[in-house]
Amino acid sequence: MKIHEYQAKELFRQYGVPAPDGYPAFTVAEADAAARRLPGPVYVVKAQIHAGGRGLGGGVKVCKSLDDVHTKSQQILGMRLKTHQTGPEGQEVRRLYIESGVDIQRELYLGMLLDRDNGKIVVMASTEGGMNIEDVARDTPERIAKVWIEPASGLQAFQSRQLAFALGLEGKAVGAFAKLLSNLYRLYIEKDCSLVEINPLVVTGGNDVIALDGKVNFDDNALFRQPAIVALRDLDEEDAREIEASKFDLNYVHLDGNVGCLVNGAGLAMATMDILKHYGSEPANFLDVGGGATAEKVSAAFQIILSDKRVQAIFINIFGGIMKCDTIADGVVTAARQVGLDRPLVVRLEGTNVDLGRKILADSGLPIISASDMKDGAQKATEAARKYAAGRANQPVAVA
Repeated sequence: MKIHEYQAKELFRQYGVPAPDGYPAFTVAEADAAARRLPGPVYVVKAQIHAGGRGLGGGVKVCKSLDDVHTKSQQILGMRLKTHQTGPEGQEVRRLYIESGVDIQRELYLGMLLDRDNGKIVVMASTEGGMNIEDVARDTPERIAKVWIEPASGLQAFQSRQLAFALGLEGKAVGAFAKLLSNLYRLYIEKDCSLVEINPLVVTGGNDVIALDGKVNFDDNALFRQPAIVALRDLDEEDAREIEASKFDLNYVHLDGNVGCLVNGAGLAMATMDILKHYGSEPANFLDVGGGATAEKVSAAFQIILSDKRVQAIFINIFGGIMKCDTIADGVVTAARQVGLDRPLVVRLEGTNVDLGRKILADSGLPIISASDMKDGAQKATEAARKYAAGRANQPVAVA
């Protein structure tokens, strides 16, 4: 789960992580009022969306007067902000953050996340603040310093100093950085974070260390014990299909392809997307119904896929173990009858109760294309999507 920058900074302040003063705004009038509450003379108007690269996309503006804040707020609020993380369609800006300007002397990077290879939290720091850390890792990896935190002992003081010296900090900035990092680690642990990132972390003219930006993500599996965090969720920033899928505990990620996928098991889902690309089509989604899905969940998953108008064909690829093939078949038939099957449907079933599942599909009277194996299914789904796109969606597709 993601939150906005202004929400992240409120958490920072609660945990003693310094950040500039600022206020959220949902209208231009609220932006004007927020600016009047700040000392000035420099203000920053920031678009609030769940994506990085806002500055490059025109979503962050430095203002030197209240009138300028008003003008820039009018320009940004309601715009479709396009960044490298939003895709070409962009994201509508519904919220602003009006913040005090800061005397920036240096820009640094600081991030904290779980290193799954080591089973430990890793803290990354770099002198290349304000840049995409992925670019730094690719082009100048030597400029990224890392320390790994032992779960039993937590962040140690010597590790904080090690990173401070790697960043070239001196004087009181070393102690300020160490305190900030200690508080940030406490936030990470107590709030069940999956990522905490400050880019840039700035050193001011007074040698203070301040979080000029803030990105905090949370572990979805721990949200049951974080009700205050759940209350921060902004559904406007999430795909409607992903929201609907979460209601049924479905693992769904929307993609930009043309073939909808319904699969059980994350590994099989990844392999299904790969084989579709291999045969010339693009997956429209990642959808794992899991091993214990009910017919109701399968029906919901099917309807979510059909709600995407870019889907030109559907490929259901099931290897039944815990998940029984007849359960999948019941859910598919129910959903297809409820919403109307208006696109080609290719189904490959294998495993537990496969004969019963195939019989349910065959007896349904629906125009379902049967596939003998995964390769056959991917080829038929790709061909079906091609014919549908060519305007022959209502013609029967030949089954080999």
